[in-house]
Formats: sequence, C-alpha cells, structure tokens
Amino acid sequence: MSGLLVVTAVPAEAEAIRAGLTDATVTVTPVGVGPAVAGAATARLLALAEATGRPYRAVVSAGVAGGFTGRAEVGDTVLGTASVAADLGAESPDGFIPVDDLGMPPALLGAGSLVSADPDLLATLRAALPSATTGPVLTVTTVTGTASSTDELRRRHPEAVAEAMEGYGVAVAAAQAGLPFAELRTISNPIGPRDRNAWRLHEALTALTTAAPALR
Repeated sequence: MSGLLVVTAVPAEAEAIRAGLTDATVTVTPVGVGPAVAGAATARLLALAEATGRPYRAVVSAGVAGGFTGRAEVGDTVLGTASVAADLGAESPDGFIPVDDLGMPPALLGAGSLVSADPDLLATLRAALPSATTGPVLTVTTVTGTASSTDELRRRHPEAVAEAMEGYGVAVAAAQAGLPFAELRTISNPIGPRDRNAWRLHEALTALTTAAPALR
C-alpha cells in the first residue's frame, strides 16, 4: 500500500506543502481548479494506484481558501469537518434548494451535497494541528465576491468556516474508492466583496508549509 495522497489545485500549493513535508511516503499532486477536474483527476490517480497494487491509504484535499470573517482569519489553518457542495442544487422564488431536497432517489445523489471527513484521519490532523480552526468547508464553482452572496452563504451554512473550489470533488472520488478523506486549508483572503488587494497568498502558502508535517 502507498502512503497518503494530497491533492491541490495549483502547483504553488503543492510546492508549499512539499517544502514542509517530513514523510517521504506522502504524494502531493496538483490537479487543477474546480470540483469537476479535481474529482476526475483524483479518481484517475486512485484507480491507477490500485491497478498497480499500491493503493493509497487516504486522501487529503489541501490548499488555500477564503475564510468567513470571525471564524477563520487570513493566515489561519482550517480542517474541514465536512466538504459541502454549496452551490449544487436549484434556484427557486423562495431561495436556493440543495440537491438533497430536490426529491431525487438517494441512489442518484451519490454522496449528496456533503461528505464528512473521516473521523480518525481528522483526529490525527487535529492532534498535529491543535490551533487549527475546524468546521465545514464549502466547495463553490464561483468564488464568492459580493456582500449579499456572502450573507446568503452564512445564512445557509452557519457553521462553515471557509470556502474553496475542490474539496467536494476530491471527497467524492475518495468516497467512491472507499478511502478516508479530509480537507486542509489555509486562509488567503476574507470571503466578501472581491478585493485582490486583501489577498495574502504568501501568508497562506507559508501556513501550508508550516502545516505540512501533519500530513503523514
């Protein structure tokens, strides 16, 4: 069996994690931005590893994220208790309807709109990162950039601490392969009206390097 598979969106995130790794059995691979490419690429990596007789033992989606102000601030490390497909569903005159509430047969929903982190893997990460903030991490296909959409996400997901673009896709791939999954993020910007001047990518990438020894 191979070690842990850590999936990031972009090479800069993968490089930041590799810079802090202490376990040589951990594989870190950038796969692209968004849940579709992340899920498809992760599924392929897991299938190839299994086909060679060296399956991975667990999967972590890692990288930078936006944080909900008051819950996760710039530079913080976040561990997802669940990865939530925040915009998977339908609009209606009465507001957003999550896919779980659309009346589809359960077998057609797959993982539904939420995949919980593996409790043992999450506990291991929390023990190694005791100062990390924990809570649901939202997966979105459009980065939140207005006050109204931020308020709506807060209303619909009152416990959420951050948003990113890949976690749910990676989580579904791991679930389909029967592997433990968790999501680790460091905060590069506050969620809210889009302001690139408020982003602190260097701080977030440095925090990824600092958190990397927990990945083992």
